Amino acid sequence: MEEPWAWGGGEDGSTGGGRREILQGPSDQPRLSSLVFPQDEIKMGGGGSPGWDTDTDDEEEARANVRVVTLPLQAHHAMEKMEEFMYMVWEGRWRVIPHDVLPDWLKDNDFLLHGHRPPMPSFRACFRSIFRLHTETGNIWSHLLGCLFFLVLGIGYMFSPNTNFVAPVQERVVFGVFFLGAILCLSFSWLFHTVYCHSEKVSRTFSKLDYSGIALLIMGSFVPWLYYSFYCHPQPQVIYLVIICVLGTTAILVSQWDYFATPQYRAVRAGVFLGLGLSGLVPTLHFMLAEGFFRATTVGQIGWLFLMALLYILGVALYAARVPERFFPGKCDIWFHSHQIFHVLVVAAACVHLHGVSQLQAFRSSLGGDCAENTVLGH
Repeated sequence: MEEPWAWGGGEDGSTGGGRREILQGPSDQPRLSSLVFPQDEIKMGGGGSPGWDTDTDDEEEARANVRVVTLPLQAHHAMEKMEEFMYMVWEGRWRVIPHDVLPDWLKDNDFLLHGHRPPMPSFRACFRSIFRLHTETGNIWSHLLGCLFFLVLGIGYMFSPNTNFVAPVQERVVFGVFFLGAILCLSFSWLFHTVYCHSEKVSRTFSKLDYSGIALLIMGSFVPWLYYSFYCHPQPQVIYLVIICVLGTTAILVSQWDYFATPQYRAVRAGVFLGLGLSGLVPTLHFMLAEGFFRATTVGQIGWLFLMALLYILGVALYAARVPERFFPGKCDIWFHSHQIFHVLVVAAACVHLHGVSQLQAFRSSLGGDCAENTVLGH
């Protein structure tokens, strides 16, 4: 593979009996490349063939000495090339690379053939890559912008004097839990996709945060819906809240397992979070049986909950199946691959859910907190 730099004509300068070769980079600025000492060099005889020191009579012994010397030299040059590569990354002159030359810990989707970032052991370079086109560009910006959106919206909900809360403290808490879950999920996500090419250790650490954020978003989404849907029945409300918190905490603990983030466990990851989301079917059925389908879908805003679930399930299914890039390898490397679509659907689902619980809150506000009838909604 063609090197991203070129070795220019050397400018020699002696230091302690050694010789320095100068590397000419893309900007023609000389940089120190290597130190080669005279005792490490093979003397050349006439005709361009290797010659040996005249003071040494045993040719085999000389060859053995050369072989011993070249091993540290090879390691020395390998270290220098890595140093030069890191310098190139630091200066922002890296190039995207194909999937087949990625190290194993960076390989995740075999159908994204080109446009990958190389390993970049510099946080500065990782964050500067946000403004470059590569396979993670859409993943980063979809959740970075989503995070900013929910941050601004959350501040508006929490501190707006025009919000008609019946119980201001409790209702701000339940909405705050939702906004906190959304902001943490989206924050962990865009940070992971920004720095996961830094190193294997950094990638593993931030992937655990990323998966924990998904569980936090699911738990946070349930809190306001359960609060308003079972407003007049605190016992099932508390029971369902405890159950979802236990399941969410379990998902977070499972996601701390190192193998959880590997490509082989893609289906397991999808199953864990899909199962966590589908656990909401139990309180949903309870609500519909208590209120009836018509009231549940009109006054109870259950339709928005179903739309949110549909968006999440669609996103998880595309992510697990790696569609559409599975059918168009190399055509969705930068835009419209499954992970990117999944990110957009997550933000859309969170917006749909916020609209639904806002409608429930408005209904509860219109009743003034009254629970006159013996139904879940209390009206």
